[in-house]
Amino acid sequence: MSGEGYAVIPPTPGRRWEHLFADIEAQLAAGRADEARWDVAELTRAERARVNLADRLRGAVGARVRVVVAPEEPFAGVVSEAAAQWVLLDLGGGRRAVVPTRAIRTVEGLGPRVAPPAGRLESALGLGHVLRALARDRVVVCVRTDVGVVTGRLDRVGADHVDVTPEAPAGRTVSVPFHALLAVVSR
Repeated sequence: MSGEGYAVIPPTPGRRWEHLFADIEAQLAAGRADEARWDVAELTRAERARVNLADRLRGAVGARVRVVVAPEEPFAGVVSEAAAQWVLLDLGGGRRAVVPTRAIRTVEGLGPRVAPPAGRLESALGLGHVLRALARDRVVVCVRTDVGVVTGRLDRVGADHVDVTPEAPAGRTVSVPFHALLAVVSR
């Protein structure tokens, strides 16, 4: 007994065990909750690591973005279509730009939405397919490369290059390898 009239009652041995096990159970529950949070965070990081830029671009169809292909070559427009090798931007005023995804340096305006992985047919639509459609339609385009711009019509599209016949001077053809393309812009 203490001097103030209170009695200190020692815990019974059974009570000590109950407190000890309750404390251990609480620690285990907290550890399981922490582990579950860590697992969710780790799974989220792993899932994000599998997402490629093309899937993000396909998820952004209808969104306004700014795509930079070179320091002085930004394109601002609405994502109309996207595939593994290219994105089609509506620049407004009837102008469109086909931008090879490997030429993209930065993209502003992509939201968190990711399209599901492309199907077999969609995956097969390479850059050559889009360029062949432009060649077939005889559209006048500006072909942008890191060494300049060629304005004319696409004549032949090979496996890894496109032939452009400039508007002027007539008669000469410029062959541009796909890896050199920054964008093909309709006029």
